[in-house]
Amino acid sequence: MTRFHLDRGGAGGRGVPDTGLVESPGTVLVEGESDRLAVIAAMRRRGLDPDAYRVVAMGGVTNIGRHLRELTAEREDVLIAGLCDAGEEGVVVRALGQAGFGTALDRWDLAALGFFVCVQDLEDELIRALGIDAALTVVEAEHELGAFRTMRQQLAQRDRAREQQLHRFLGSGSGRKIRYAPLFVEALPDGALPEPLAGLVEHLGRWGAG
Repeated sequence: MTRFHLDRGGAGGRGVPDTGLVESPGTVLVEGESDRLAVIAAMRRRGLDPDAYRVVAMGGVTNIGRHLRELTAEREDVLIAGLCDAGEEGVVVRALGQAGFGTALDRWDLAALGFFVCVQDLEDELIRALGIDAALTVVEAEHELGAFRTMRQQLAQRDRAREQQLHRFLGSGSGRKIRYAPLFVEALPDGALPEPLAGLVEHLGRWGAG
């Protein structure tokens, strides 16, 4: 079976025709460990085997250029996908362009290549998809509802929506984002994966490794 890159006509990238299912593993590039664990949990929810892929936490999106150079040096037709935050979209677009995946890439192009963009970040996407009450049920199960309520009383937090408070709470404790990201994915109802995460997992399924 033939490997391929998806690419919109005229984007000027590495795309070659889709000849069906493709070999694996491919590599999924994400910013941090919480994103990596969320992607793995989402893959399991969709019946994909995470061991059939490499899901790489880059230690910051600014490292994407180095990862792309290393991966494309391994083989020209390497399969690469990824997830990023809207605030870092420009970094990803520039790195993909420098790696030869196309110029002036828009969201359509990014999705075709397998890169999906979160509105704020993945934690925000998961909180909105799950709903604040269900998300706090997960926090309660982790015996941290009291800590969350204490944080809500801080002057800087009192006038903020509970969703914003929870987002801040996840980033305020060592390892919280890493712990809660997969728990939130596992708590989602069937078919409720946030759009960027659902799009990524669907794209991975087309690689033919699931």
